[in-house]
Amino acid sequence: MMGDRRLLLDAGNTRLKWAVVDKGQWLAHGGGGYDDSQEWLPFLQNGMSCYVASVVRTQHERRLEELLASYAIVPVWLSSEAQFADLRNTYVDPKQLGVDRWMALIAARQRTQSSTLVVSVGTAMTVDAVSADGTFLGGLIVPGMHMAAQALLQGTALVIHVDGGDLQTFPQSTADAVRSGSIAALKGAVRIQYEYLKQATGGYSHCLLTGGDAAYLLPHLDMPVELAPLLILEGMERVTRESESV
Repeated sequence: MMGDRRLLLDAGNTRLKWAVVDKGQWLAHGGGGYDDSQEWLPFLQNGMSCYVASVVRTQHERRLEELLASYAIVPVWLSSEAQFADLRNTYVDPKQLGVDRWMALIAARQRTQSSTLVVSVGTAMTVDAVSADGTFLGGLIVPGMHMAAQALLQGTALVIHVDGGDLQTFPQSTADAVRSGSIAALKGAVRIQYEYLKQATGGYSHCLLTGGDAAYLLPHLDMPVELAPLLILEGMERVTRESESV
């Protein structure tokens, strides 16, 4: 029933982000690992509504289901659709678009009616474009900062700490070279798609940045960018609010 408390879970590859909303108000939100549920457990009510946007492994989904079942909560697993309001999903198979990307696009459309680049920086980075008329034009998927470094370590003879290294214009150590190369690759993907979107739409485009590693990439982007850490949850809130009002 509309107005009841809802638990929203954004289940990513490495982190679980959550929000609790009631009567249109955000009561609390947070995020952490899949073993860290203590922050949101106090907000649970027996039989409350719960919605999940999941791109995670099956074992994590099962653990969530088991935990929620102890509160008589049966989660609704959200999926991508061909259309929501005036936002049109032009993927060849709309269901194959990651539900996290779809929710972020819905939230972006709610924030602005301008053409928009939606960048989510996590285990992988997605760079999605939507036109001013609400058409999802498509997007990129590239390895995120840590995944790119791991790929180098696994595919070459490099022996360095993945989280080490600093950004340098001309790196003079392997650790710095890996870190600087990862950032340059992510920055380049965003910059290229931003320019493509401007060309396709004939003018200014908005850029929204979200995801667990968004704050690391933000200082290195040289275009106007708005940080939106709860973007996927915002989209979930919109979708679930409207579904419960039907």
